Amino acid sequence: MTPHITGTTRLLVVLGDPVTQVRAPSLVNPLLARLGVDAVLVPVHAPAARLGTIVRGLRAMGNLDGMLVTVPHKIAVCAYADELSPAARLAGCVNALRREPDGRWRGDNFDGAGFVRGLTAAGHDPSGRRVLLVGAGGAGRAVAVALLEAGAARLTVRDVDAGRCAELVDRLRAVWPDRIEAALDGERPAGKRPDGVHVDGGQVDADIAVNATPLGMRPDDPLPLRPGSLRPGTVVADIIMRPRRTPLLAAAEAAGHPVHHGGHMLDHQLDLYRRFFRLDERKADT
Repeated sequence: MTPHITGTTRLLVVLGDPVTQVRAPSLVNPLLARLGVDAVLVPVHAPAARLGTIVRGLRAMGNLDGMLVTVPHKIAVCAYADELSPAARLAGCVNALRREPDGRWRGDNFDGAGFVRGLTAAGHDPSGRRVLLVGAGGAGRAVAVALLEAGAARLTVRDVDAGRCAELVDRLRAVWPDRIEAALDGERPAGKRPDGVHVDGGQVDADIAVNATPLGMRPDDPLPLRPGSLRPGTVVADIIMRPRRTPLLAAAEAAGHPVHHGGHMLDHQLDLYRRFFRLDERKADT
């Protein structure tokens, strides 16, 4: 449905680089239409080198009420928020900002909550389970926090940037000292450890493996992890939404693993966005 745009229409944007892959407009705009809210969400291509210029310009617009944020800006955009929710502050990243009545901008992050809600709804409750998380960037940070809040027994984080991985683990270890660790090398956890996350003949002992990197958005990307290194029955989850069947998920299915598609994460964020942007209150005003 094409939104009916007039001079009174309020604006929401989704920032990314690239931005062609985003699904948010196709989900949020029908929600706005169903609620009768006079607003529209549009994609904004924001190259990283010009992010500050773009965000400052958007903040200055009188009819812009909020922003959604996708790769690779979820960490950098924190600098343009006047205040952060506790979850966003803990994760060090945001995927949504709203203009408050006093003109200040509040940042929050719903990636992790959406991911865990989707995972649980699909029958893969992370509570009490060992999770391997690949990716300590913006989305990975939010997913890490949500998995630990949901009761994951042990979270092992892997990232090609060892410093970024260590910073995230140190940040979250202050809250969950016995349940999070960094992989011992850039490829995979190595050696057998008391927590049960180990490599035995190349096999990672985890119940759920999550790709929270952008690897898989392009057809020539390498796999972020090797499904053959996972023990049989490990659930393989991806947060990438387009393509739906990423190379990782295709390889995992071929190896006999149950898979979890990235679209679930966004689908289960819609109600969170609805509350965050106060859409029901705005419906009452139309």
